[in-house]
This record gives sequence, C-alpha cells and structure tokens, in this order.
Amino acid sequence: MAEHPIPSVTVEGEVHLLSTDEPLSFGRDSSNSVVLPIDDVGLSRRAGEVLHRDGQWWVVNASSSRPFEVVDDLGFSSVVAPGRRLALDGEATVVVTGTVRRHALVIRVPTDDTGSADHGPSAADGTGEVETSVGTGVVVNDADREALAALFEGYLRPFPRHDPHPRTYADAAARLDWPRTTLVKRIEYLRNRLTAAGVPSLHGDNALRSLAEYVISTAILTRDDLDRLP
Repeated sequence: MAEHPIPSVTVEGEVHLLSTDEPLSFGRDSSNSVVLPIDDVGLSRRAGEVLHRDGQWWVVNASSSRPFEVVDDLGFSSVVAPGRRLALDGEATVVVTGTVRRHALVIRVPTDDTGSADHGPSAADGTGEVETSVGTGVVVNDADREALAALFEGYLRPFPRHDPHPRTYADAAARLDWPRTTLVKRIEYLRNRLTAAGVPSLHGDNALRSLAEYVISTAILTRDDLDRLP
C-alpha cells in the first residue's frame, strides 16, 4: 500500500509543513521560508523551492549559479543545476553545499508507488540458510549480501554519512575483516552470474557502480543489510 505522509521539510530537527498553494523557499536570505545560516556565504540567498504543480511535488533550483544535490530514498544522488527542477516521490534529502559546511533538508511527500519491491521467491538450500533467487538461476546468499553491503555502504547511509561511491575491494574487505581475495572472488562470481542472466554493464571501468545501481534499485541490497556489517 502506498504511503501518504504529511508533506513536510525537516531541517536540523525543525519540521516545516508544505502547502499545495504556497512554495516553500530555502536559502540564506531572511525572506525564505527556511533560512539557512546567513554567515555561510557559499549558499545562495534563494537556493531553491519546494512546490506543488499539476499534481506533482517538485524541488526547484532557484539559484543563478550554484547546483545542489538530491538524494533519493534508495541512496542515489542527482545534481540539480541552476534553473532546473526535479520531481519528488516519497522521501528525498536536498544537500546544499556552502563554504562552511553542507546543509540537509529532508523532504517527505506522498509517494506514487504502483507496486512494491520484489526480492524474488525464497528457498532453503538444504543447510538451513535461506537464499533469494534473483533473475534466472542467480542466487544471492548472506555472504554475498555482506560483501555487497561493505562495498556499497555509502549509498545506503543517510546524510551526513551518505557517499554514493563504491568502496575499493581492499577497503570493503577490511570493513568485513576478510582477506581481499575472498571478497574479490565472491563479487566477481556474482557479477559473472548476473551477467549470464542478462544484467548489463557489470564489466569494465564502471562495473562496480553499475552493480551498485542494479542491486539497490532492485532491492537485492537494502538498508537493512547494513546490520550485517561489523
């Protein structure tokens, strides 16, 4: 069932309710609905707005020169350039970077989900471990999920720990206290199986980024899997 939260913007614990009739503006000028630190001159006086148009919530970059970042509920980031806008669905975090620090606005609006994430059918492998079938003949088990969580932890952490970049194999292995070769073999074997099942772009220079996008967008890897990490 789709969630229907009260539309709001939360900044440093303070909740501002959204209205379909009036935009909510944010920036360092005192005329904004949400006033960001006026002494952080790296921020635009009017950085952006959250508004409702034609049945859709949007975040608009109202700055003339400074982009900002929007992180969706899966942990993927989009850069919104000056004068551009981005449709909102569910929860998102707007990250506005000044010269002093980064500032986060958590936006919650009703989602327009038409379905739920499907992890695929589950089956026991005879050892008591429950595995999840992904695609045609591809199985992701607990050890695979640990390796994926260590590699892509930054995607799933909220602001200010959010970092949408894969770790190196060495750093991910150290996170798990595994030998590097163990982690590399497990991820390479998983990539080969997914490629054979038809998942594209899992080899080459951007292989790990493509793997992150695939496993997170299909809910093979979720924030709950961070509990697997030491």
